[in-house]
Amino acid sequence: MADVMVMKEIEATAANLGIDLDKLDLDSIRLPPGEDFSIVSDDEDIYQGDNLELNTGFGNVIIVDNLPVVTREKFGKLETVVRKIYSQIGMIKEDGLWMPVEYDPESKSEKTLGYCFIEFNTPLEAELAKEKTNGYKLDKAHIFAVNMFDDFDRFMKVPDEWAPPEFKPYTPGENLQQWLTDEKARDQFVIRAGSDTEVLWNDARHLKPEPVYKRAFWTESFVQWSPLGTYLATVHRQGAAVWGGASTFNRLMRYAHPQVKLIDFSPGEKYLVTYSSHEPSNPRDANRVVINIFDVRTGKVMRDFKGSADDFAIGGTGGVTGVSWPVFRWAGGKEDKYFARIGKNIISVYETETFSLIDKKSLKVENVVDFSWSPTDPILALFVPELGDHPARVSLMQIPSKDELRQKNLFSVSDCKMYWQSNGDYLAVKVDRYTKTKKSTYTGFELFRIRERDIPIEVFELENKNDKIIAFAWEPKGHRFAVIHGDNPRPDISFYSMRSANNTEKVKKLTTLKGKQANALFWSPTGRFIILAGLKGFNGQLEFYNVDELETMATAEHFMATDIEWDPTGRYVATAVTSVHEMENGFNIWSFNGKLLYRILKDHFFQYLWRPRPPSFLSPEKEEEIAKNLKKYSKKYEAEDQDVSMLLSEQDREKRKMLKDEWEKWVNEWKHLHEVEKLEREKLRDGEASDEEEEYEAKEVEVEEILDVSEEVLSFED
Repeated sequence: MADVMVMKEIEATAANLGIDLDKLDLDSIRLPPGEDFSIVSDDEDIYQGDNLELNTGFGNVIIVDNLPVVTREKFGKLETVVRKIYSQIGMIKEDGLWMPVEYDPESKSEKTLGYCFIEFNTPLEAELAKEKTNGYKLDKAHIFAVNMFDDFDRFMKVPDEWAPPEFKPYTPGENLQQWLTDEKARDQFVIRAGSDTEVLWNDARHLKPEPVYKRAFWTESFVQWSPLGTYLATVHRQGAAVWGGASTFNRLMRYAHPQVKLIDFSPGEKYLVTYSSHEPSNPRDANRVVINIFDVRTGKVMRDFKGSADDFAIGGTGGVTGVSWPVFRWAGGKEDKYFARIGKNIISVYETETFSLIDKKSLKVENVVDFSWSPTDPILALFVPELGDHPARVSLMQIPSKDELRQKNLFSVSDCKMYWQSNGDYLAVKVDRYTKTKKSTYTGFELFRIRERDIPIEVFELENKNDKIIAFAWEPKGHRFAVIHGDNPRPDISFYSMRSANNTEKVKKLTTLKGKQANALFWSPTGRFIILAGLKGFNGQLEFYNVDELETMATAEHFMATDIEWDPTGRYVATAVTSVHEMENGFNIWSFNGKLLYRILKDHFFQYLWRPRPPSFLSPEKEEEIAKNLKKYSKKYEAEDQDVSMLLSEQDREKRKMLKDEWEKWVNEWKHLHEVEKLEREKLRDGEASDEEEEYEAKEVEVEEILDVSEEVLSFED
């Protein structure tokens, strides 16, 4: 709250000075030397060493070597040629091209030295110039060798004699999984509100969150958990960082990537992908995109990709500047073996052993527009739309062999979307098809049974195939799926199973719920339970539904809710109102069956994220055994719950007693004050004691009141 007040003071000061904060470029602000305005920097520790290396300030300067050596008469011609080449890449500063010269005694005139310095407007343009022209062939005898000026400065500092590296004794790090050993088996979550980022325990027994770690200005845009919950990533102007630890969140590694905008972890947390997009000096050029893939533990860049935004803009939306995010999609599983990106008529699949293309070439797929990895296996699902006389198709491809496992041709296709079940057992392909008149569309599904022999496909349509599909969702780790279909404001919700009673390969309908105020589906991570949610226009309607029993457990409302997220165990669910709305910002925590446990209001609320859990080490047989003997295990926790319940009751009694004591204390203080002022009141009333009740006499007074007056007008005749 204090930080919010500071922000309000800043806004008020800016208003008095006539400064529009929305138009202020914060990146252009530079603090005076030695002044930090009491804002502690995470980078202070790197400025403490004696061997400090600072940026030289020449990051936008390149050196172009292997130029022709010419006399003064040809200076202008050579400069014109060089300027023409490099002006196409970036904006050269005024007087930003300099060719050193020396006096030649033989010719008795000045001549160039065969290299020049070029200063661009930005370091990004200089880097791009180096990348595009290093090896540029001016003629047979002159092939450019281009380097950054800062590289020369760094190379010159390399000592002439080799010295062995300093030995550093091994110091064991903190246990990054210690939070999983919580005695109360609680889960953590992170929130961002105002300038603060907080990590908290969800202490549902005590009906409140318990603080773990809090920090102001921890990130400049957002935070993100790694997929297995080991790290918390933050984003800064200089790059990204990951944090973790046993009891406090220490910084574990930095990843230098100026102006990073987006990040993405590989499923096994081995790699971190960072993305930035930069405006070009020439408005006619496309945005410049830089993507780095880091090793999470070492911070080493394993591979980088650079190019225009157009080079990365194929295949859907969801990122920035027209780029689909994530650009690189990872194959399922914790091995982090493969990742891929879509290009024009190609799918480029890379392996992480060498970070190069599989078989050193991309997979050619004419007109491909989308692809999706299985969540658990190295299987690619590709979608190719209709092209001329060729029908649309969905293909399943095994990696790294690139063998086609299954293919299905589709006709009259308007659009297509793929949904994998979390275990990779099933793939649902939602297909929007044109009617015969091609004036409208209808929707059907192609259901792939991945684990069965030859991967059979079932065509599935709703009873009314003209119903609009509003939402589709697989049951995690299960065989059921839910569909919201029909027209707003009260569509229907149907549940289906991929298993039938006689084990035939037919989808079985379970039930249809008519006229629900819902437009989104949120399955519990463990299956069985689902929240039928009405967000946005439905103002936060919630229905907690048991799919096993096909019954509603509870209905509720979180007005203006924008986000819903289950905890990784499926025991609790959070609903949140973020700063998209100006009022009622904060979050609610519910039990799986729809009981509101507690509510927290936070001004300027931006993010709520549960900390993911790694997969269980228990075998399915052990989990089944625990489920069968749950009553035996639950006795311990029931006793603990009883103790907590009694503690909460005692706390409630103490709270009520405290309120009562405060009230009695307040009343007694006023009674005492009344007695103290008694003499003064008597003096003001000429000695009369007005406090005594017997001093007063009750008298009955009769008052006559005229209720109505009527007038009679008499007429007299002359």
